[in-house]
Amino acid sequence: MTTSGTTSFNLELDDLFDEAYGRVGIGSSRSGNHIKTARRNLNILLSEWDNRGVHLWKVKLATIPLILGQAEYSYTTDPTNYPNDINDVLEAYIRNNTSPNASSPTDTSLTKIDRSAYAALPNKLSQGTPSQYYVQRTYSPSVFLYQTPGSGFSSSSTPSNYQLRFYYLARIEDGGRYTNTPDVVFRFLPCLTSGLAYYLSITYRPEKTEMLKLIYEDELQRALQEDGQRTSLFISPKTFYGDGV
Repeated sequence: MTTSGTTSFNLELDDLFDEAYGRVGIGSSRSGNHIKTARRNLNILLSEWDNRGVHLWKVKLATIPLILGQAEYSYTTDPTNYPNDINDVLEAYIRNNTSPNASSPTDTSLTKIDRSAYAALPNKLSQGTPSQYYVQRTYSPSVFLYQTPGSGFSSSSTPSNYQLRFYYLARIEDGGRYTNTPDVVFRFLPCLTSGLAYYLSITYRPEKTEMLKLIYEDELQRALQEDGQRTSLFISPKTFYGDGV
């Protein structure tokens, strides 16, 4: 048996558009406006995917130096370290790299709270050991810590000793130039193609929209189910003592 020995298949945007239009039923006689429409619909489709849960290939780790008494951390306050492609923060923790922890740093997990819980805090600038964080999901999301870092969790001379670290869900990148490849893993190429065909059919072939939507949603559901972390599940029964009270 002779195989290719490669696993690098991908689609440049031109090829993706060609395949999507083929499914819609529009042949090679396409204008520049067709290409612009395809790119616009691709960007809309990828934006809609940001509403479809956590995509593992877009989970990244950010490391931000802690600042004494500072509650808000954002791209505006630290454009060097704070990422500018945040969609949401998934988990966060504080890292202590000080000696003797330099070779084995100590991490302290933080609890995520919502806006109402953060708003109810009486003194949001009190200093101490950070234990909670709130994510303000605006155009450029910010992370607010409570408590703010005290003198034991910040250092102006060695800022790398105390860090806010968090895993965040990054936005899927725009399509961009027609020679680019889409910012998706290979598992999502089938549903990306069928999704673009479905979106284009709304404009050009509405009689095919229902059929193409069914194909798209079916392929997308399979991709989303596959895009998960395979971990062990442990279930412990409740134990009651005495009369169970």
